[in-house]
Amino acid sequence: MPFECVRGEVDKPQEECGVFGIWAPGKDVARMTYFALHALQHRGQESAGIAAGDGSTVLVRKDEGLVDRVFTDADMAALVGNVALGHVRYGTAGGRGWQGAQPHLSTIGEVIIALAHNGTLINFHSLRRQLIDLGIPFLSDTDSEVATRLIGYFTQNTSHIREGIRKTMELLEGAYAMALINDESLYAFRDPHGIRPLVLGELADGAGWCVASETCALDAVGAHFVRDIRPGEVLRINHEGLVSEQAIPARKRTLCIFEHVYFARPDSVIEGDSVHAARVKMGRKLAEESPVEADLVIGVPDSGLPAAEGFSQTSGIPFTSGFVKNRYVGRTFIQPTQEMREMGVHMKLNPLRDVIAGKRLVVIDDSMVRGTTSKQIVHMLREAGAAEVHMRFASPEVKWPCFYGIDTDVQSQLICANKSLEEIRQWINADSLAFLSIKGLLSCVTGEGYCCSCFDGDYPVEIPPAFAHGKFLEGFEPHNLETASITSHRSVIDTAKE
Repeated sequence: MPFECVRGEVDKPQEECGVFGIWAPGKDVARMTYFALHALQHRGQESAGIAAGDGSTVLVRKDEGLVDRVFTDADMAALVGNVALGHVRYGTAGGRGWQGAQPHLSTIGEVIIALAHNGTLINFHSLRRQLIDLGIPFLSDTDSEVATRLIGYFTQNTSHIREGIRKTMELLEGAYAMALINDESLYAFRDPHGIRPLVLGELADGAGWCVASETCALDAVGAHFVRDIRPGEVLRINHEGLVSEQAIPARKRTLCIFEHVYFARPDSVIEGDSVHAARVKMGRKLAEESPVEADLVIGVPDSGLPAAEGFSQTSGIPFTSGFVKNRYVGRTFIQPTQEMREMGVHMKLNPLRDVIAGKRLVVIDDSMVRGTTSKQIVHMLREAGAAEVHMRFASPEVKWPCFYGIDTDVQSQLICANKSLEEIRQWINADSLAFLSIKGLLSCVTGEGYCCSCFDGDYPVEIPPAFAHGKFLEGFEPHNLETASITSHRSVIDTAKE
C-alpha cells in the first residue's frame, strides 16, 4: 500500500480526550468542572460535556465545539449538585458529532449514571454485538458507550456499581482511564497497564476530591495532587469518604510515552516528571545524539519550544523565537477552500524574517507523523531567507500504528514507515534530518514501563486480528508483549454468572 498523505490533514497525533470528575458538597461543581475542562482543552476540541448529580438525578449538557462555546451561564446554573463529571473529546473509536460526545448516560433501573473515557477499547466491537444480542440499545457506535452499557448491565445483576465496574474491567482490553458518576458518588478506574494517565487530587481544607487526566486540571480548581490512580484500581468517593479497591490485577505498566512527548500540557506532572523538564531533557539529548553546525536554534510552537531550549543549552547555539503563532486558529466547522489547504501552516505560523534571513537554522519539533507540516515549515523558512534548515525531532520515528487512543491507526499514513530518512529529508527539502533515539527518549523520563509501540511495534496489549485488519503495511509484523487476559475471553453472560 503506497504512502497516503491527504492534503489538509492534521499532521500531529490527536489524543482522544480529557476527563475530569469532582465530588465537593457545597461547591459549584459544574463551574469548577468547566474551568478544569478549559485546562484540558488541548486533549480534545471536537466536543465537550458536563454531567452533574444532585442526590436524586443526573443532568448532562454536551455538544460539539470548544468548551467556551458549548456552555453558557444558564447551563452552569442548571447543573447543580455535589458531584460532576466533565469531558473533552477528539474521537478515535466510533462516531463523531453529538452522539459521540461524552459523558455518556445510561440507566440502572431508576438510577442514572454518566461515564467519561480517555483511551480506546480494542475489543469493543465484540462486546457491543453481545450487548445488542441481549436487547441493550445503543445511541452511538463508540467504545465508551459500550463500557457504559456494560457497567449498567452488570450493576443490575449485582446491585453494586463497584461490582459492575469490576466485572466490566475483567472484559475490557485496551487503554482506558474512566470516571463515572451517579447522583451522589464519583468513581474512577484505570486499565491494568496504566496506558492513559489519571490522577487524584484533593481540594483545600478537605472540601472535596477530584480526578483528572492531567495535574494541570487540578491546578485550575485549586486542588493539590495526591497520587496517580493505580493500574487496575477503582476509586469511589462520596459522603462515606474515599474507598480504594484493586478491582483487577495490575499488569506490566506501560504508560504512553507520547504523553511526555506531545499530549500533556508542559505545566503538568506525569508519574513524578515535570513535562516541561522532560521535554528540555529531550532537546539536550537530541543535541548530543545529532549535533549540527548552525547559527540559531528555533522551536516549532508550542510543543517544540522546550526541546529547542534544551538543544540550545547543550549545543551552545543561541535559542530564539523564529515564528509568530496565531493563537486564534483552531479546529473549525467551516471547511477551508483547497487554496487555503495548500497554505497549510501559514494560517497558524509566520516566520520572523528579520531573525532568520541568511541564518543556518536548527528547527526543533516534537514529532513527525505524516510529514506535511515539516515540509511546509522548511518551505516557509527558505522563502523567508534561511540559508540552511536542519530539522530535528525530539522523539523517534513514528513507524507503527497506535490502537490505544491516538488517531494514527493506519500505517500507510505514517511517513517514517514508508520512506527512508534520506527520502524524507529530500521530500521535505531539509539540509539534514535526525530523530531522537528510543533509548535517548527513555533516558529523559523517570522510571520504567512505557508504551513505545508507535516507535518499535511492541504492543503491551494483544491486538485482535479483526481490530488490526488492514492497518499494517506488508512486511511489518507487530509484537504483542502480553496475551489478552483470560477473563476478557469470557462472554458477557458468563461474566454475569461469575
